Amino acid sequence: MRHKNNIRPDLGYGLGLRTDHYEEILKGEPNIDWFEIISENYMVEGGKPLYYLDQIAERYPLVMHGVSLSIGSSDPINMDYLKDLKKLEARIKPKWISDHLCWTSHGGHNTHDLMPLPYNQETLNHVIERVSQVQDYLGRQILLENASSYLTYKASDMSEWDFISEIAERADCLILLDINNIYVSGFNHEFDPKTYIEHIAPEKVWQIHLAGHENNGDYIIDTHDHPVIDEVWELYDFALQKLGPVSTMIERDDHIPPLSELLAELDQARLIGQKYAK
Repeated sequence: MRHKNNIRPDLGYGLGLRTDHYEEILKGEPNIDWFEIISENYMVEGGKPLYYLDQIAERYPLVMHGVSLSIGSSDPINMDYLKDLKKLEARIKPKWISDHLCWTSHGGHNTHDLMPLPYNQETLNHVIERVSQVQDYLGRQILLENASSYLTYKASDMSEWDFISEIAERADCLILLDINNIYVSGFNHEFDPKTYIEHIAPEKVWQIHLAGHENNGDYIIDTHDHPVIDEVWELYDFALQKLGPVSTMIERDDHIPPLSELLAELDQARLIGQKYAK
C-alpha cells in the first residue's frame, strides 16, 4: 500500500550534506534545519559515509535525493537499484525521496548525465506508468525535480511546465522545484521563468532547490559551483509568493566553500521566506 501525505511538511531551510562539512556539523550543530543527501553516495554496505550519516540522522531530519532512477528511460526500471534505495530508506527514515524528471541510462549504460525528455503524450504516458511502478514498490510518493536543459526535441508539443504538472497530477507524485534550473532553462530556451512557476500547482511542490551556475554568455550551465545569483533570489521570492512556504535548501557540489558561506546563503533564503511564513 502506498503511503500518501496530503499535508505539505515544512522542514525549514537545509543544505546538501557534503563530506567537507561532516566534522563541523557534528561538532558545532550549526543553524541548519535539515539535510538532503545524494542517495547513491550512501547505498553501500559500510564505510565512513554511513558512519557519519548515522550520526547526523540522529540530530537532523533528512531527505534522499537520487540521480540514477532514470524515470524517463526506455530501459526497464532497475529493481536492484530500487532495492538498495529502499534499504537506505529503512535505515535513515527520510522525510521524502526525490529524483529527476529525466533519463540517465540507455541499453543498461548509465550516462551519469541528466538527459532531457521530449514533452509529448507518448513520453507522458511512459513516465506516469514508471512513476506508479516506483511508488508502488517504495510504498510512498516520490518527488520529481525539473532538470536544467540545453536542447529541445522536435517531437515536443507541450511546455515543460505542463509536462511536469500533468505527471504530478496523473501519477499522484510530488514536485521538487529547482528555481535555479528554471532560470537556466528559461535563459537557454528563451522562456519567461515566471510563466513556469505560475503554472505549477502549489500543493504539489514539497521542496525547493537553490544553487549557482556558470554563465557562458550565450548559454548557462547548471554547475552548482557558484553562489546563488541575485536573479535566482528574485525568482525564489516570486515562487514563494505563488506557492507559500516550501522546504528550501542550498545545493553546492563543487568548489565547496566553508560552511559559514553556505550558512550565509541559507540565512538569505530564510529572510525571503519570513515574508511568506504563515
